[in-house]
Amino acid sequence: MSHPTHASAPPSPDGAEFTFWRDHTQISLQPVAAPSVLGLFGFAAATFMVATNYAGWYGTASSQVFLFPLAAVLGGLAQFLAGMWAYRARDGLATAVHGTWGSFWLAYGILYLLVAVGVFTPPTPFVPLGYWFIVVGAITWSCAVAALAVNIGMAAVLFALAVGSSLEAVAMVSGLGGWGTVGAWALIVSALIAWYTATAMLMEGTFKRVIMPVGRVGGENKPGEPPRQLIQYPAGDPGIKVGQ
Repeated sequence: MSHPTHASAPPSPDGAEFTFWRDHTQISLQPVAAPSVLGLFGFAAATFMVATNYAGWYGTASSQVFLFPLAAVLGGLAQFLAGMWAYRARDGLATAVHGTWGSFWLAYGILYLLVAVGVFTPPTPFVPLGYWFIVVGAITWSCAVAALAVNIGMAAVLFALAVGSSLEAVAMVSGLGGWGTVGAWALIVSALIAWYTATAMLMEGTFKRVIMPVGRVGGENKPGEPPRQLIQYPAGDPGIKVGQ
């Protein structure tokens, strides 16, 4: 990116500064697709498969040994990579969310790999796993509040996820299975909202206009509206798009 050497900063009434840099800036970018499309799809898939098992929709507790490869690869590895790409997109919220939950699902997969090969037998109640949910739940509550400033769809995903994580923590630490069933339903709701939000971001990226609104704060939410401007000088760097 370079600027003409003869250019001087103009007065800055509303919009003038943006217009000046749009017209006088040469931009060389390495754009990335919205990382949260992959991150949210990976999260939705792993969370839905595991939570529906927790809720008793199918299988037994031993079914986790068949679920952990999906959880580890799609919910874990793919989502963790999305978190690192979100870092490049300068999206701190998505970095925290996908980095945390991608790591969680990777760890979950390793845990049940140990179960599958007979190295470890899960206790009842599974108190250590309950504490896993305590720490990721605490992080998720923080991210949910932060998401209110950005995207109502993402905030809804995270609030449902935080509630589900908290209830699973209570169930596993106390041994009260009923709380775990309620928590599993909250996790299912989170997965469904994540699927919707990821689909909305995917559609916007491919059709180049809003198809499915997600409640973007201060942004385009009506179907048919074009995506926001890519040059965001007020954010501090001419030519750099902040976030997704």
